Amino acid sequence: MTGPNPTDRGKPGSKHHIIVDANGIPLAAVITAANVNDVTQLLPLVDAIPPIAGQPGAPRRRPDAVQGDAGYRSHAHRISLWIRGIEPIISDTPHVHGSGLGKFRWVVERTLSWLHQFRRLRVRYDRRADIHRAFLTLGCVLICHRHLVDALC
Repeated sequence: MTGPNPTDRGKPGSKHHIIVDANGIPLAAVITAANVNDVTQLLPLVDAIPPIAGQPGAPRRRPDAVQGDAGYRSHAHRISLWIRGIEPIISDTPHVHGSGLGKFRWVVERTLSWLHQFRRLRVRYDRRADIHRAFLTLGCVLICHRHLVDALC
């Protein structure tokens, strides 16, 4: 789960991929090598969203829509999301500035910064991928717990 980091002189590193809801609560997270493209993790992240129970009937497993920047605009990703019953809200052209999705993108960036406030996730000390994945899961649990405490207070 490590690879040469393209931004840090080729040192081995990892990358955290995360999908969040509109409030920044993490729904699924994946760790890959630093040199893996973000686009390859879109469908595994969407498929990793756990079922959400609480309402009568079958639990929801898929979101209604997924927002993404211009990097996810491929036709294959759009078709794959439509097949899953998800509406893709993705910028069409990469050179048009001001698609409007940036005002929603900060939610994902904020959640990543919350995760990287935990030192074990910001700097990877663990050689084993399962231990690092466990700390990533623990960080996501702590973020969810903080949201619940804030909602109850």
